[in-house]
Amino acid sequence: MDRRIRLATVYLTLLTFILIFVFSAGCSGQNTEQDEQGYAADILKTEAVTYSGLLGQGASLPINYSLEAVDVKLKAPSYDLPLQRDKISNYANFSDKIPLNESDLKVLESNGFVVIKNPYNPEEEGITSMYVTLKEEEVPVFITTDSLLHLYHIQFDETLRQIEEKEFYDTLWETDLDLLNASVQEYSSASGEEKEAARRDAAYFAVALSLLQPKPSQEQAAEDSYYFVDEALFPAGSGEKYQFEVPSFVKKEVEAELALIEAHEGFTVSPIFLYKEDYSQYVPRGHYTRSEKLQNYFKAFMWHGRMSMLLKDRLIESEDPEKDARIQTIQACLIASQLENSPELLEKWDRIYGVTAFYVGFSDDLGPYEYMEAMDRVFGNEERKFNETAVEELKSILAQNQGPQIYGGTGNCALEPPFTPEQADECLENTTGFRFMGQRFIPDSYVFSNMVGAYTGEYRGEKEEPFTFVISGAGRPIRGFPRGLDIMALLGSERAVYWLDELNDSSYENYSVQYVAMDSEFSNFSAAEWNRNLYWSWLYSLQPLLKDYGEGYPTFMQTDAWQDKELSTSLSSWTELRHDTILYAKQSYTIVETAMPMPPEEKPVVGYVEPVPDFYARLFALTKMTNQGLDEMGVLDPVSKSRLTELETILSRLQAISEKELENEEMTEEDYEFIRDFGAQLEGVIADVDEKARKTTVVADVHTDANTEAALEEGVGYVDMIVVAYKLPDGRVLIGAGPVMSHYEFKQPISDRLTDEKWREMLEKNPPEKPEWTSTYIS
Repeated sequence: MDRRIRLATVYLTLLTFILIFVFSAGCSGQNTEQDEQGYAADILKTEAVTYSGLLGQGASLPINYSLEAVDVKLKAPSYDLPLQRDKISNYANFSDKIPLNESDLKVLESNGFVVIKNPYNPEEEGITSMYVTLKEEEVPVFITTDSLLHLYHIQFDETLRQIEEKEFYDTLWETDLDLLNASVQEYSSASGEEKEAARRDAAYFAVALSLLQPKPSQEQAAEDSYYFVDEALFPAGSGEKYQFEVPSFVKKEVEAELALIEAHEGFTVSPIFLYKEDYSQYVPRGHYTRSEKLQNYFKAFMWHGRMSMLLKDRLIESEDPEKDARIQTIQACLIASQLENSPELLEKWDRIYGVTAFYVGFSDDLGPYEYMEAMDRVFGNEERKFNETAVEELKSILAQNQGPQIYGGTGNCALEPPFTPEQADECLENTTGFRFMGQRFIPDSYVFSNMVGAYTGEYRGEKEEPFTFVISGAGRPIRGFPRGLDIMALLGSERAVYWLDELNDSSYENYSVQYVAMDSEFSNFSAAEWNRNLYWSWLYSLQPLLKDYGEGYPTFMQTDAWQDKELSTSLSSWTELRHDTILYAKQSYTIVETAMPMPPEEKPVVGYVEPVPDFYARLFALTKMTNQGLDEMGVLDPVSKSRLTELETILSRLQAISEKELENEEMTEEDYEFIRDFGAQLEGVIADVDEKARKTTVVADVHTDANTEAALEEGVGYVDMIVVAYKLPDGRVLIGAGPVMSHYEFKQPISDRLTDEKWREMLEKNPPEKPEWTSTYIS
């Protein structure tokens, strides 16, 4: 575990972690015991977890996670498969309103459910409207986990966007401007390599400020602002507010960097840092396309997150790499010193880093605090003079820190024969250095980084080339791309393991060895480790969806097809997570190598909730942690707080209803009314959220293969409809309908990384194929 996550040493130091388990562990499981009537019943039993802690210096990042125990006897009534149409009480009425063709019916009969195109709107991009229409059409409502996950995504994305626009843009501008001025002052008084380091720091911050600074075309005209406010543009007068001058002594390098960022064509040697950088990463994506301010913030923060001041010289392409590596270390020390000597400046840095760490986590790169500590050890209270001896001593101390765990493309490292994992590790180690706002360690990128290239070896399959297959620059058949299935398998999906094998995406020389190593790490995470921040806790919330549903669950949930559907739901939600955090999460890279009529209804037709109480419990705990944590940090506005509180209330109610369903209890009329009117219940969760933020159609690039210069894209498409047959305590089998997300996985040139807008055009005109595993439940 220590090798993976540097909670104690990366940027913000771990102050306290207090873990209280109400029971002995935070595991979940299924047991069998005799119920009060004397017959055997399977049990869904999870233990309560209460976890409180305080993370970080300066920001004092609060972590509060409280997961309620679940103890449910699994006695949901079952029916036989294949399901006969004449056994469905409301079949005739349902089919009059939502016609199912023979292909749809065949899948429904085989699985107890089927996913079809949305008959109300095949290009629907909102998750809530179907519930409203179903009520109007008097069709039984089936409440899906897809809708709840999408609603949480909206809260996560919207709160982060508002913080960035309302606070972080200005804080970053002020911080960069202060550090530019300090670097210029240092340059005027220093000499030798220290002077050159200060000059490059001035260039570094001038690039960031240039990226933040509004251009005339991005600003609303003053005469127009009297009539309406265009929120996509900077307010009138912003050009005057955000002004600075690029120092003349770095103008050439700054202009060269800005030209490369604007062209965003891929790997090119950085004019300032003298190693190869992937400039395709600077295309604003995710919610950052929604305003000019967010686009500028994206580019500047990406610059701060990716550009590293290296400790070693292996990746530097210059006449004297050793000297340039020394200068880059001095650069980092000067920045850390400037922060340390200005409490107000350090507080601004802590504020941005702390809040974003609550969302996404810590960086796996070195940052200001590591360099402050190293300088204290070398210089003590003496004047800091960065001669060769002092710098080498600093580098030696800094090298004792754990290095990065995810290869993020720095230097476009290339391996030569024999292409061993040890070589890849060395390449990763060579990227060690200082990042001002380093991109964050996330478990999925860590997995991807370790499940490609030299780590998994050559292709050994006998079938046609699988999705993951590439020919490396050295001509070897390797696993150049991971799959979303890799992370789902490690989250507990046996079906993901099955599909990786079935599709030949695990047929590589050392894949099994790497998978076992990853699985060993993941299986040892405690509940505390899974809930260290919102990103990890979101993944933790998906785990109950990925398990094998056995006896006692509704019949449709016991099928392989249902596991495939839940796999698609989880992948869609994970795609939204990557979309929301695309600026902060460190992306992994593959290293280069050179109908029958029914009798009249006697009882009312009622709806159903997808019965996964342990999922609702985890999503409730995550939502509550989000609400409390952001509120304690003072970044949550009243409307956002109200939306999160409303979502908590809904999740608590869904957990209670789903427990009744699993225990085969009769619902109250209030329960059925809640299900029937679910569309209206959701209004409070999406209040004041504009249409763009509600859309399911989002995309995120999650991995880059440098051999083919292509990115792995994960997309969420239009909202489909699921039709499900469920059995009630009174013995009737009914069918209801609800919304589900659709997931896509495909490759795209890095020179054309997709924005949400481009993805929507692709969906409309030329959508990619849906993943193979969806064929088991989509007709």
